[in-house]
Amino acid sequence: MPSEAPKGENCVVDMDSKAGDLFTAEDAHPTGTGGAGLLAKFGFPKGFSVGVAKEWIDKRRLSIRPWASFVDQRKFSKPRNFGELCQRVVKNVETYNSNYTFIFLGLILYCIISSPMLLIALAVFAGAFYIIHLKSLESKLVIMGKELTVPHQMSLAGAISLPVFWLAGAGAAVFWVLGATLFVIGSHAAFRELENSDMEELLMEPV
Repeated sequence: MPSEAPKGENCVVDMDSKAGDLFTAEDAHPTGTGGAGLLAKFGFPKGFSVGVAKEWIDKRRLSIRPWASFVDQRKFSKPRNFGELCQRVVKNVETYNSNYTFIFLGLILYCIISSPMLLIALAVFAGAFYIIHLKSLESKLVIMGKELTVPHQMSLAGAISLPVFWLAGAGAAVFWVLGATLFVIGSHAAFRELENSDMEELLMEPV
């Protein structure tokens, strides 16, 4: 009588193959490599992947101006008039765009970390979306004759977690982040003197 492979081994092989499919973009959806296969399983847009986000961050990091020069107190002064103020704001926002972006992201991160309730609210939202999406993979979710797409599922997860966000004071957190960002960036852009190259560029512009 021919020997048969133990059922346990078959289970291990099947689980390994499924795990491979989960993280392999080509088997799931052509969204890229690496973690993109996992994102494809969750129905994220075709162009969205961990690689795209990492590439965006890397580009921002490469264009960052030196932080020592960014906060050099010797290069801060009060603008002489409103015209110079406007020139400084426009040119500094253009020059230090990446620095300001990371300041904004840092303020968001600080706001989330410093608020346990906000962390709980985000966890509830992520959990609700995960469960809803798993259900949609098992069978199509239809409400009022329309199938729930990924944006609809995220909206439903947001509606479910809305009371928790309200208790966590998410609205106040958003306004705090926006206010702090405008204050920090606006103050720096207004009082930071322009670089010599920027001044020469302004002088060369036709009146």
